[in-house]
Amino acid sequence: MAGDGRVRRVGAVALCLLLPLAGCAGRTAADSARSEVQRLLDMRSAALLRHDEGAYDATGARAEYTRLRALPLASWAYRVTALRRTAAGATADAELTYRVAGYDRAPVDTRRTVTLSRTAQGTWYVTADRPAGGPGQQLWDQGTVTAVPGAHSLVLGAGQSPADLGAYARMADRAVPAVSAEWGTDWTRKVVVVVPKSLDGMAGLLGSPAADYRGIAAVTTGEAGGAGRTPADRVVINPDAYAALGTLGKQVVLTHETTHVATRTRTTSATPLWLSEGYADWIGYLGTDRTPTEAAPELARAVQDGRVPAALPTDKDFGFTSDPTELAQAYEGGWLACRMIADRWGPARLTAFYRSLGARSARPAALTDALRTVLGTTPQAFTAAWRQYLGDQLR
Repeated sequence: MAGDGRVRRVGAVALCLLLPLAGCAGRTAADSARSEVQRLLDMRSAALLRHDEGAYDATGARAEYTRLRALPLASWAYRVTALRRTAAGATADAELTYRVAGYDRAPVDTRRTVTLSRTAQGTWYVTADRPAGGPGQQLWDQGTVTAVPGAHSLVLGAGQSPADLGAYARMADRAVPAVSAEWGTDWTRKVVVVVPKSLDGMAGLLGSPAADYRGIAAVTTGEAGGAGRTPADRVVINPDAYAALGTLGKQVVLTHETTHVATRTRTTSATPLWLSEGYADWIGYLGTDRTPTEAAPELARAVQDGRVPAALPTDKDFGFTSDPTELAQAYEGGWLACRMIADRWGPARLTAFYRSLGARSARPAALTDALRTVLGTTPQAFTAAWRQYLGDQLR
């Protein structure tokens, strides 16, 4: 890219990027280079936001523009945190923040590694922009992004057809009002669904081994592939596992994950996973004709064999690396605990119980207090009632 063609293409921006390489007014050559690179990335960001393909192309590698142009962006900005000179040019560590227009209340924050070269005239240009350290990809790192908007949703895919993404949007659009009907409307009432090409693509977005998500149809993360510091929720699909589900199963999954988006700001360390996962499943199964034995087959088999769990599932039981049967039983046990609360105390009390725990920060005292003040019971009595409920519903 340092040949004559590159010289002509970057010539229009050369004057505003070239600064003296020697230190002046107390600035070193390294400071000057870092400022030049920051200015280049600012120009690159501005070109992307205004959909100026020519101006973006003048700043260097253009593959990202093609991959990103369908993504509706409200903001996009780099902040260079370090610059290392190399024989071929330089490598910059940068913090990228961006917001999806109409969906993100605050910027997504992710770290990038940008490699750069220089023209014969000394002007910097970008040769590559990739995730810092390898894991934690963004969707555009996996291919061209396709965006399909819905009434309450935005579905973003890589390696997926618009028709397939449209099916996700229709299910997400049904999920949002279903969640609001039980949880309330004090959330964005919008959901972003991210659909990579494969299980490996899902793992790349989440920065974890693919084996951790095998058989998991979807997860909700505060930030797909980022530093986890901003409230930009994403429902990330495992297309391999999701495709194996029937129509009802697919809808339950998207409603479950949408519940996590709605409840996230009221979910704290005081919230046990049996409640957060069980509540999401409870809303997911509402209005379906699934019986307890159909929706909780693994736990039903255990109960029918005389192996009624002695205690509610622990947080550890919900680890994706757990035994698949035990993991299924944990989810099923949490769902039936929430179903029991809705049956005995009413759906509104179940939601109040969830919200009450979200206002606390310590466990187990918070759980004991919420059981007493909201449900009028104790942990011991609640567990005994749940065990009896399992026997009544699953035998």
